[in-house]
Amino acid sequence: MSATGQSILIITLLILNFIIAAIYYIVVTIVGLNKEKSVLIKTLVMILCPVVGIIFFGLSYIWYKTFMASPVDLEDVIFGKDHPKFETKAEEEKERNMIPLEEAIAITEKQDLRKLMMDVVSSDIKRSLSSITLALNSEDTETSHYAATVLQDALNEFRNVVDKEYKSILEDAPDKYKKCSNLIDYMDQVLSQKVFIEMEQRNYVGIMEAVGEILYMGEPDSITAGQFEAIALRLLGIEDYERCEKWCGRLKMHCASSLAAYTCQLKLYFAMNRRDDFFRCIEELKASPVVIDKETLELIRVFS
Repeated sequence: MSATGQSILIITLLILNFIIAAIYYIVVTIVGLNKEKSVLIKTLVMILCPVVGIIFFGLSYIWYKTFMASPVDLEDVIFGKDHPKFETKAEEEKERNMIPLEEAIAITEKQDLRKLMMDVVSSDIKRSLSSITLALNSEDTETSHYAATVLQDALNEFRNVVDKEYKSILEDAPDKYKKCSNLIDYMDQVLSQKVFIEMEQRNYVGIMEAVGEILYMGEPDSITAGQFEAIALRLLGIEDYERCEKWCGRLKMHCASSLAAYTCQLKLYFAMNRRDDFFRCIEELKASPVVIDKETLELIRVFS
């Protein structure tokens, strides 16, 4: 090929390369509504490194779609902008040095968000499921995919543990009452975050209540106020008011000096729209020696 022919070929390749890079930028930023700086950088690389840049990014995209972007089964995970807010508080020491994941999703750069996700996951995952669920709404596909994978693994582990321990309890294991107590605490840690679909949430709350019933029939004095409250509130969450009231009554009978004995009933009466019982409970609380905290005062103020 002559020198003139080579020059024409090179110029043609450069023009085609520029056109492809320009089309990529227009499609991604205008049609795809993606205005990240990385898009501009990739476009410049494709222009400054003709052919090689396009081949590199093209192969990278194919590699990601083939091996990294496989779909995750999320039928059993609730996610979306209307997801219930995370109610479980983080540990106080860590809370001082870590911003809420909800805010990070909205304002943090993707690289920082991914690092924050890793920090959350490296801690106690079971306490962070609801927050991790919020990351499913992230515009960063890597972050959302990672969050989905972590959630799926955590929920599968929960199912396996509950099935194994519940079966052991039903088979009258020698330490079944201790197993009951441990299982109630374990299940509440996850169920309180409401990350399951309604049907599965109801199923596991039913198991939790059944385990509590076994423990109550065998060693009622070993049940703590927190466990009574946990069972009652999970039943309240699925609107099983009859069984919830039963556990509220047990809580009041065995732990009358605890604040939870009153707040649990207040939440139940409010949900059932039992106004007279609600205000009667408030008067009982005022007349009792139980110290009312700020959260309970706010609860009464809002409910009233």
